[in-house]
Amino acid sequence: MAAPAPARPASAPSTAKPAQVAASAPRAIVSGCDAWVGRLPNVSRALCTSAGLVPSAAKSVSGAPIYTHDIQPEGAKLRVLVMGAIHGDELSSGSLALHWIRLAQQEPAMQMPQPVHWRFIPVLNPDGVMHQPPRRMNANGVDLNRNFPTPNWERDAAVYWEKRTRKDPRRYPGKKPLSEPESRFLHEQMQSFKPHLIVAIHAPYGVLDFDGPSVPPSRLGRLYLDQVGIFPGSLGNYG
Repeated sequence: MAAPAPARPASAPSTAKPAQVAASAPRAIVSGCDAWVGRLPNVSRALCTSAGLVPSAAKSVSGAPIYTHDIQPEGAKLRVLVMGAIHGDELSSGSLALHWIRLAQQEPAMQMPQPVHWRFIPVLNPDGVMHQPPRRMNANGVDLNRNFPTPNWERDAAVYWEKRTRKDPRRYPGKKPLSEPESRFLHEQMQSFKPHLIVAIHAPYGVLDFDGPSVPPSRLGRLYLDQVGIFPGSLGNYG
Protein backbone atom coordinates (compact mmCIF):
# COMPACT_ATOMS: atom_id res chain seq x y z
CA MET A 1 0.00 0.00 0.00
CA ALA A 2 1.56 3.29 -1.06
CA ALA A 3 1.84 6.15 1.40
CA PRO A 4 -0.90 8.80 1.08
CA ALA A 5 0.11 12.05 -0.60
CA PRO A 6 -1.54 14.55 -2.93
CA ALA A 7 -2.25 13.04 -6.31
CA ARG A 8 -1.54 14.86 -9.52
CA PRO A 9 -4.74 15.86 -11.33
CA ALA A 10 -6.17 13.15 -13.56
CA SER A 11 -5.82 13.97 -17.22
CA ALA A 12 -9.45 13.24 -18.07
CA PRO A 13 -11.61 11.98 -15.19
CA SER A 14 -14.82 10.31 -16.25
CA THR A 15 -17.95 12.47 -16.34
CA ALA A 16 -19.79 11.03 -19.37
CA LYS A 17 -22.33 8.27 -19.01
CA PRO A 18 -21.29 4.87 -20.44
CA ALA A 19 -23.53 5.18 -23.52
CA GLN A 20 -22.06 8.58 -24.32
CA VAL A 21 -18.53 7.25 -24.02
CA ALA A 22 -19.29 4.27 -26.25
CA ALA A 23 -20.69 6.49 -28.97
CA SER A 24 -17.52 8.56 -29.10
CA ALA A 25 -14.89 5.86 -28.56
CA PRO A 26 -11.90 6.44 -30.88
CA ARG A 27 -11.27 3.90 -33.61
CA ALA A 28 -8.09 2.68 -31.88
CA ILE A 29 -10.05 1.96 -28.70
CA VAL A 30 -12.71 0.08 -30.68
CA SER A 31 -10.01 -1.96 -32.39
CA GLY A 32 -8.37 -2.78 -29.07
CA CYS A 33 -11.72 -3.73 -27.58
CA ASP A 34 -12.48 -6.01 -30.51
CA ALA A 35 -9.26 -7.90 -29.77
CA TRP A 36 -10.13 -8.19 -26.08
CA VAL A 37 -13.69 -9.35 -26.77
CA GLY A 38 -12.24 -12.43 -28.43
CA ARG A 39 -10.17 -13.22 -25.34
CA LEU A 40 -11.72 -11.88 -22.15
CA PRO A 41 -14.73 -13.87 -20.90
CA ASN A 42 -18.04 -12.04 -20.45
CA VAL A 43 -16.77 -8.88 -22.13
CA SER A 44 -18.86 -7.40 -24.91
CA ARG A 45 -17.80 -4.74 -27.36
CA ALA A 46 -20.29 -2.34 -25.76
CA LEU A 47 -18.91 -2.95 -22.27
CA CYS A 48 -15.34 -2.34 -23.38
CA THR A 49 -15.96 0.71 -25.56
CA SER A 50 -18.14 2.31 -22.87
CA ALA A 51 -15.32 2.03 -20.31
CA GLY A 52 -13.76 5.29 -21.46
CA LEU A 53 -10.32 3.77 -21.81
CA VAL A 54 -7.42 6.06 -22.63
CA PRO A 55 -4.09 4.83 -24.05
CA SER A 56 -1.29 5.71 -21.66
CA ALA A 57 2.17 6.74 -22.81
CA ALA A 58 3.35 3.22 -22.00
CA LYS A 59 3.41 0.27 -24.35
CA SER A 60 4.09 -3.41 -23.86
CA VAL A 61 7.21 -5.16 -25.11
CA SER A 62 5.49 -5.83 -28.45
CA GLY A 63 4.16 -2.29 -28.70
CA ALA A 64 0.58 -2.82 -27.54
CA PRO A 65 -0.92 0.17 -25.71
CA ILE A 66 -1.63 -0.08 -22.00
CA TYR A 67 -5.00 1.52 -21.31
CA THR A 68 -6.17 3.35 -18.21
CA HIS A 69 -9.34 5.00 -16.99
CA ASP A 70 -9.90 7.48 -14.17
CA ILE A 71 -13.15 8.11 -12.33
CA GLN A 72 -12.87 11.13 -10.05
CA PRO A 73 -16.07 12.30 -8.35
CA GLU A 74 -16.09 15.79 -6.89
CA GLY A 75 -14.38 15.91 -3.52
CA ALA A 76 -12.75 12.48 -3.85
CA LYS A 77 -9.69 12.23 -1.62
CA LEU A 78 -9.37 8.46 -1.28
CA ARG A 79 -7.34 7.07 -4.19
CA VAL A 80 -7.66 3.43 -5.28
CA LEU A 81 -5.65 1.80 -8.07
CA VAL A 82 -7.29 -1.27 -9.63
CA MET A 83 -5.26 -3.47 -11.96
CA GLY A 84 -6.10 -6.64 -13.87
CA ALA A 85 -4.27 -9.17 -16.03
CA ILE A 86 -0.76 -8.73 -14.68
CA HIS A 87 -0.68 -12.42 -15.59
CA GLY A 88 -1.87 -12.83 -19.15
CA ASP A 89 -3.48 -16.22 -18.61
CA GLU A 90 -5.73 -14.91 -15.83
CA LEU A 91 -8.21 -13.62 -18.38
CA SER A 92 -11.15 -13.16 -16.04
CA SER A 93 -9.15 -10.63 -14.02
CA GLY A 94 -9.23 -8.27 -17.01
CA SER A 95 -12.95 -8.92 -17.42
CA LEU A 96 -13.61 -8.10 -13.79
CA ALA A 97 -11.68 -4.83 -14.06
CA LEU A 98 -13.84 -3.73 -17.01
CA HIS A 99 -17.07 -4.64 -15.20
CA TRP A 100 -15.76 -2.78 -12.14
CA ILE A 101 -15.38 0.37 -14.26
CA ARG A 102 -19.02 0.08 -15.34
CA LEU A 103 -20.19 -0.24 -11.74
CA ALA A 104 -17.97 2.62 -10.55
CA GLN A 105 -19.53 4.90 -13.20
CA GLN A 106 -23.05 4.35 -11.86
CA GLU A 107 -24.85 6.61 -9.42
CA PRO A 108 -24.63 4.46 -6.25
CA ALA A 109 -20.84 4.37 -6.52
CA MET A 110 -20.61 8.06 -7.42
CA GLN A 111 -22.70 9.01 -4.37
CA MET A 112 -20.78 7.07 -1.73
CA PRO A 113 -20.31 8.94 1.59
CA GLN A 114 -16.56 8.86 1.02
CA PRO A 115 -16.07 9.40 -2.73
CA VAL A 116 -13.25 7.48 -4.36
CA HIS A 117 -10.86 8.56 -7.10
CA TRP A 118 -10.47 5.33 -9.05
CA ARG A 119 -7.67 4.62 -11.47
CA PHE A 120 -8.07 1.45 -13.53
CA ILE A 121 -5.52 -0.49 -15.56
CA PRO A 122 -7.72 -3.34 -16.86
CA VAL A 123 -4.98 -5.21 -18.74
CA LEU A 124 -1.40 -4.61 -17.62
CA ASN A 125 0.01 -7.49 -19.66
CA PRO A 126 -1.61 -7.25 -23.12
CA ASP A 127 1.09 -9.40 -24.73
CA GLY A 128 0.36 -12.26 -22.34
CA VAL A 129 -3.38 -11.91 -22.89
CA MET A 130 -3.06 -11.93 -26.68
CA HIS A 131 -0.47 -14.71 -26.82
CA GLN A 132 -1.69 -17.95 -28.39
CA PRO A 133 -2.48 -19.51 -26.00
CA PRO A 134 -2.63 -16.79 -23.33
CA ARG A 135 0.33 -17.02 -20.99
CA ARG A 136 1.34 -15.75 -17.58
CA MET A 137 4.49 -13.91 -18.70
CA ASN A 138 5.02 -10.91 -20.95
CA ALA A 139 6.60 -11.08 -24.42
CA ASN A 140 10.08 -11.27 -22.86
CA GLY A 141 9.08 -14.30 -20.82
CA VAL A 142 9.15 -12.37 -17.53
CA ASP A 143 6.63 -12.84 -14.73
CA LEU A 144 5.71 -9.20 -14.13
CA ASN A 145 4.61 -10.05 -10.60
CA ARG A 146 8.20 -10.99 -9.72
CA ASN A 147 9.79 -7.90 -11.32
CA PHE A 148 9.27 -5.22 -8.67
CA PRO A 149 12.17 -3.69 -6.68
CA THR A 150 11.65 -5.34 -3.32
CA PRO A 151 14.52 -4.84 -0.86
CA ASN A 152 15.54 -8.49 -1.16
CA TRP A 153 15.33 -8.73 -4.97
CA GLU A 154 19.06 -8.73 -5.79
CA ARG A 155 19.80 -11.27 -3.08
CA ASP A 156 16.80 -13.56 -3.29
CA ALA A 157 14.91 -13.34 -6.60
CA ALA A 158 17.20 -15.50 -8.73
CA VAL A 159 17.87 -17.93 -5.88
CA TYR A 160 14.17 -18.35 -5.21
CA TRP A 161 13.47 -18.93 -8.89
CA GLU A 162 16.28 -21.47 -9.26
CA LYS A 163 15.87 -23.36 -5.98
CA ARG A 164 12.19 -23.07 -5.08
CA THR A 165 10.58 -23.08 -8.52
CA ARG A 166 13.32 -25.12 -10.24
CA LYS A 167 13.60 -22.46 -12.93
CA ASP A 168 9.92 -22.59 -13.76
CA PRO A 169 9.74 -20.33 -16.86
CA ARG A 170 6.31 -19.11 -15.76
CA ARG A 171 7.89 -17.47 -12.73
CA TYR A 172 11.08 -16.01 -14.20
CA PRO A 173 11.69 -12.68 -12.38
CA GLY A 174 13.77 -11.04 -15.11
CA LYS A 175 17.40 -9.95 -15.15
CA LYS A 176 16.83 -6.98 -12.85
CA PRO A 177 13.96 -5.20 -11.09
CA LEU A 178 11.69 -3.16 -13.37
CA SER A 179 13.38 -4.56 -16.45
CA GLU A 180 10.02 -4.65 -18.25
CA PRO A 181 8.01 -1.72 -19.66
CA GLU A 182 4.80 -3.04 -18.10
CA SER A 183 6.20 -3.27 -14.57
CA ARG A 184 7.90 0.12 -14.98
CA PHE A 185 4.58 1.65 -15.98
CA LEU A 186 2.78 0.25 -12.93
CA HIS A 187 5.64 1.40 -10.69
CA GLU A 188 5.38 4.91 -12.18
CA GLN A 189 1.63 4.91 -11.57
CA MET A 190 2.19 4.00 -7.94
CA GLN A 191 4.72 6.80 -7.55
CA SER A 192 2.63 9.50 -9.26
CA PHE A 193 -0.95 8.54 -8.30
CA LYS A 194 0.08 7.55 -4.75
CA PRO A 195 -2.89 5.28 -4.07
CA HIS A 196 -4.11 4.61 -0.55
CA LEU A 197 -5.09 1.13 -1.72
CA ILE A 198 -3.97 -1.10 -4.59
CA VAL A 199 -6.30 -3.84 -5.80
CA ALA A 200 -4.53 -6.42 -7.96
CA ILE A 201 -7.12 -8.78 -9.43
CA HIS A 202 -5.98 -12.37 -9.93
CA ALA A 203 -7.71 -15.59 -10.95
CA PRO A 204 -9.00 -18.25 -10.49
CA TYR A 205 -8.90 -19.00 -6.75
CA GLY A 206 -11.67 -16.71 -5.48
CA VAL A 207 -9.95 -15.72 -2.24
CA LEU A 208 -8.92 -12.47 -0.57
CA ASP A 209 -5.17 -12.02 -0.23
CA PHE A 210 -3.96 -9.07 1.83
CA ASP A 211 -0.46 -7.71 2.20
CA GLY A 212 -1.03 -4.99 4.78
CA PRO A 213 0.30 -3.09 6.54
CA SER A 214 -2.95 -2.84 8.54
CA VAL A 215 -4.82 -5.80 10.02
CA PRO A 216 -6.53 -7.74 7.21
CA PRO A 217 -10.30 -8.24 7.14
CA SER A 218 -11.48 -11.82 7.57
CA ARG A 219 -13.59 -11.52 4.45
CA LEU A 220 -14.65 -9.08 1.74
CA GLY A 221 -18.09 -9.87 0.39
CA ARG A 222 -18.00 -13.53 -0.64
CA LEU A 223 -14.19 -13.66 -0.57
CA TYR A 224 -12.58 -15.11 2.54
CA LEU A 225 -9.08 -14.20 3.66
CA ASP A 226 -6.44 -16.66 2.46
CA GLN A 227 -3.00 -15.05 2.49
CA VAL A 228 -1.01 -16.85 -0.17
CA GLY A 229 2.33 -15.34 0.81
CA ILE A 230 4.74 -12.87 -0.73
CA PHE A 231 7.71 -13.55 -2.96
CA PRO A 232 10.87 -11.72 -4.03
CA GLY A 233 9.84 -9.10 -6.57
CA SER A 234 6.10 -9.53 -6.11
CA LEU A 235 3.79 -6.53 -6.10
CA GLY A 236 2.39 -7.57 -2.73
CA ASN A 237 5.89 -7.64 -1.28
CA TYR A 238 6.74 -4.25 -2.78
CA GLY A 239 3.51 -2.23 -2.71
